[in-house]
Amino acid sequence: MSLKRSNKLGQILLDEGLVTEDDLRRALQAQGQDNKRLGELLIDLGILSPLAMISALARQLNIKGCQLRHGLIDPAVAQLLDREEAARLKALPLFKVGETVTVAMAEPQSLPTIDRLSALTRCRINPVLALESNIVEFQEKYLGEQVDIDSFLVNLTESEVRVVERETVDEDVSHEISRMIDGSPIVNLVNLAIMTAIRDGASDIHVEPTKRFTRIRYRIDGSLRELMSPPTSMHAAVVSRIKVIGKMDIAERRLPQEGRVHVVAEGREIDLRLSSMPTLLGEKIVLRILDKSNLHVSLEKLGVKPDRLVAFRRIFSQPHGIVLVTGPTGSGKTTTLYSVLDLLTTPEKNIVTIEDPVEYQLDEINQIQVSEVIGMTFARALRSILRQDPDVIMVGEIRDADTARVAIQAALTGHLVLSTLHTNNAPGAFIRLADMGIERYLLASAFNGVIAQRLARTICPYCRTSYFPPESALADAGWEGETNRVFYKGEGCKQCHDSGFRGRAGIYEILEVTDELRQCVHHAEHEEEIKAVARRHGWRALREEGLILVEEARSTLEEVLRVTHAETETRTRAELGSRN
Repeated sequence: MSLKRSNKLGQILLDEGLVTEDDLRRALQAQGQDNKRLGELLIDLGILSPLAMISALARQLNIKGCQLRHGLIDPAVAQLLDREEAARLKALPLFKVGETVTVAMAEPQSLPTIDRLSALTRCRINPVLALESNIVEFQEKYLGEQVDIDSFLVNLTESEVRVVERETVDEDVSHEISRMIDGSPIVNLVNLAIMTAIRDGASDIHVEPTKRFTRIRYRIDGSLRELMSPPTSMHAAVVSRIKVIGKMDIAERRLPQEGRVHVVAEGREIDLRLSSMPTLLGEKIVLRILDKSNLHVSLEKLGVKPDRLVAFRRIFSQPHGIVLVTGPTGSGKTTTLYSVLDLLTTPEKNIVTIEDPVEYQLDEINQIQVSEVIGMTFARALRSILRQDPDVIMVGEIRDADTARVAIQAALTGHLVLSTLHTNNAPGAFIRLADMGIERYLLASAFNGVIAQRLARTICPYCRTSYFPPESALADAGWEGETNRVFYKGEGCKQCHDSGFRGRAGIYEILEVTDELRQCVHHAEHEEEIKAVARRHGWRALREEGLILVEEARSTLEEVLRVTHAETETRTRAELGSRN
């Protein structure tokens, strides 16, 4: 007598030849003595492997399934559920992409459970099927009192991990990081580091060897923070994996190398610029995260004050002339110029850039990579570009007098030239170029304006509190408002990694070159003379612009003092020199 095939799961297993009728009969008999589910009994009896069972269940329910493992689970996302709630719902959050959390569930077809998860996490839920025993195992590991990802990394093995019935990704086009791909724990570790850094808005990832472990840190809001510390034995494999995705030579460990990779994470296109450097203990890798969404930012969001927007737009809207953006490394100069290029790009304009290196790859713009080795310098590339009928030229940086002279000549012959220069403030750009040997009459004729900028950390909105700064800080800042007023700062919380800051805002010192200022640039010997004339036309120094952020309760007095410190030192030295 044949078995009556009324069980849908049993029918699927029989049709696919995964079990025999005798196997199924034996499991059903055991189910009469035990309340376990059929799938669990088939696994307990050794008839089916967990992977085969989850695949069959996924087909039965017409939903994706997975087998949980380290690297697939983001510990921070797992903590969205407390242990009791996760146990009751038989669920475990895995990772977050945008506002959607992928959750492993024993009952992914339960709409009330999904609604409850959505309410608890305040996110959309993407359910995937997992065995209840597998979920319970990882709940114990990830939802304990103290969760330390480093302790998991020590025990990682090279076991194969699969995500059942998922879409495939063409790696020749992009590495889809948001989908956790099959592979070794090393791949998962690198993916997790990249995803965490992108999610938290980091600008760089540092992978560096030490005697005791590999230190992985990321830079967020200008400061390096510890991310994870896998064992030293994994360092070579981690470095090799990063080199592979960056198309670098994994066999070369004695010389510095550079690479690039394009990834898609959280629905955003991200370029990663990779750099390797040999050190005494092994190779150090730095990944620069270049988020293309930063190129479509409004001027207001960049930090330009409403009363200065007109001058900002006027400076960059001229058909010819030169505009410089100045500031130290890491102050956001390149991002500002790229954002301006995005605004200037039209089918009617031929825009060419000369960069070292090319950071963002832009559409509809001709980008040239400088290579000193073959003699492709900024000045040489700029001379060649002038024969390419350009409308707008961006020079990554003016490093020497030759480049400066060619750039100014291009501005005087009908081209709009944008570039960067390392000076502490906007008026100092004229003095710096004059010191390079550029004639003052050329500077006076060519310039549309100079913009100096800094990036100041903004107060974390989750832990903002009021306080009264010391009088010495008010005096150092040149505060001219009420001294007994309330100021604000962040106390430090989980959302801001206990720093008190979350995000950064631009501080822009905008110097528009007027007719009176042209005369001053032509004849002035000192920076202070240029400042005096600029003030009559609405110019404000970096420190003054920064104090507006303090008045708006967006940043702290101490932070503004920190980022505008160099500008103050320069001003003090100039004042002392003029007195002597």
